[in-house]
Amino acid sequence: MKTFTAIVGRILFATPMLVFGLMHFMNASMMVGMVPIPGGEFWIYFTGTALIAAALSIYIQKFTKLACLLLSLMLMIFVFTIHLPGVMSGDSTTMQMSMSALLKDSALSGAALILASVYSNDTIKINQK
Repeated sequence: MKTFTAIVGRILFATPMLVFGLMHFMNASMMVGMVPIPGGEFWIYFTGTALIAAALSIYIQKFTKLACLLLSLMLMIFVFTIHLPGVMSGDSTTMQMSMSALLKDSALSGAALILASVYSNDTIKINQK
């Protein structure tokens, strides 16, 4: 049963990353305003590619530990550079939307770290003691 839940959990975690990555490509022009550094559209496509690559890595279980560690780092960068300024903006609508995104990305970052911790050299460690 542990193996089944690990497979389902892995797929449930990776699928939103794939969708978020695809959304970066489909909505790049709308997302450009959220990028806090120069080169806006490039960074939208870069992060979209990174999200898709992480999802694929998790699906096929190759470089999974590295992918999850990098994904967690990227999500925490989003938390501190995009969502936290929105939370601190003072505008109640922006603050509410940013807080939801901050909590979602923080939780996903934590889940990526948990997933990274159960992988070693692309083999799952769940059944090991």
